[in-house]
Amino acid sequence: MDRIRLGLKGFGEIPRHLYRLCLDDDRIEVVAISDLGSPEILNYLISAETKGKFKAKLEGNHLVSENGKARFIAGGEPGNIPWDTFDVDVVVEGTWRFKTKSELEKHVHAGANRVILTTLPNDDLDRIVIQGINDHTISHEDKVVSAGSATTHASALMLKILADKFGIDYGMLTSVHSYTSDQPLRDRAGSDYRRSRSAAENIIPVDTVVPKWVEKVMPELAGRVEGTLLNVPVPNGSVLDLTTVLKNSGVTKEDVTKAVREKSMQLPHLVQVMDDPIVSSDVIDNSHSIVYDSQATMMSPGRMVKTLSWYHSAYVMAHRIKELILAYHEVDKKGGAQ
Repeated sequence: MDRIRLGLKGFGEIPRHLYRLCLDDDRIEVVAISDLGSPEILNYLISAETKGKFKAKLEGNHLVSENGKARFIAGGEPGNIPWDTFDVDVVVEGTWRFKTKSELEKHVHAGANRVILTTLPNDDLDRIVIQGINDHTISHEDKVVSAGSATTHASALMLKILADKFGIDYGMLTSVHSYTSDQPLRDRAGSDYRRSRSAAENIIPVDTVVPKWVEKVMPELAGRVEGTLLNVPVPNGSVLDLTTVLKNSGVTKEDVTKAVREKSMQLPHLVQVMDDPIVSSDVIDNSHSIVYDSQATMMSPGRMVKTLSWYHSAYVMAHRIKELILAYHEVDKKGGAQ
């Protein structure tokens, strides 16, 4: 079997989830992991997260499992990691430090066939891919790709459902998001005023580029989407609070829920409808891009609708990245566009 040889740049939360997913899939073998941390501590972290159920063990500088052997190598700048030595097909850039096309292309120059960014980029890449929106457009020629972000996936999917069914005049999104690893636990001077405050003690408003990239993959909504993000003191579990002004009048809450249920049947791996009164911890380890909260939908007397969609950010992204790796592999075998 022609297995995909995967290199991980950074072994943070998303890459660790991705590594565990690959252990259960014979189509992908992680062959190299580049990180600044020691192999012993990295192994300890991933073992602790699985509560003793981790399917690999550390042998020297390798993580060894029934799926294969992954070599730990030193972290560093893109271009300084010899991916060609490990015959790597795809590099997943998961450090969140390198987000420009010129930086990411260095992984390709160092021997990778393609690089996939685990977050939103700082400039235009060959493609940003949101499953359920534009994944049908991927091409063999794409070398530097962004898998978007969990908030972008949730926002684009929910907007797509409403736009296709009812039309949208305007959308305003707020992502109430679990705190992230780049936030300080205690107040500490950083590059941004609000993000210098303690993640463990505050609800912190953060600027977001999600609307920009939603409009990039859905140009029909250009100039009609705005948004913000609130980091809150929970480690996992986020919710998208989306308010939209519909083109159609007379839409009911039941109409909106029916539209989401229909999409969940078309895209069962991406969209789930939840009728129970859930909270953020209930979606931990849920791989759906949106878990639509049917009890939370609100309608104004006019054309305004408010929806809540839950997601486990890092876990969702690991699944979307793995799906993207496999989708590009199929396109590469055909040698052209999907």
